[in-house]
Parts: sequence; C-alpha cells; structure tokens
Amino acid sequence: MTKILMVLLFLIAAVQVIKPLGWPGLKKRSDAWKLVAGVVAVTFASVILSAAFQGF
Repeated sequence: MTKILMVLLFLIAAVQVIKPLGWPGLKKRSDAWKLVAGVVAVTFASVILSAAFQGF
C-alpha cells in the first residue's frame, strides 16, 4: 500500500512539472518540490509506524 501511494504521489509531482495542477499552493511548475516533500514525509511516517508496531 505504501509503495502504491508513493508511486501515485510521484506521478502527481511529474504532472505538476509538465502542466501545473492549479490547486491551492500548486500554481507554478516550480511548486512540484512541495509534492515531493509530501511523498518523503508520508514514506518516513509509514516506516516509523511499521517499525513501531513490528513487535505486536
């Protein structure tokens, strides 16, 4: 599930570079870094949560 979400968000970031989405905060092509930062944050959070619940 995490990998699917990561690929989906990277595809959205690629679309942002090609043609800006026009969403609030994503008006310019150079705003794709915000999407990539979100991907990194979601991946980091999922790794931490999966490690935290590994022993249960």
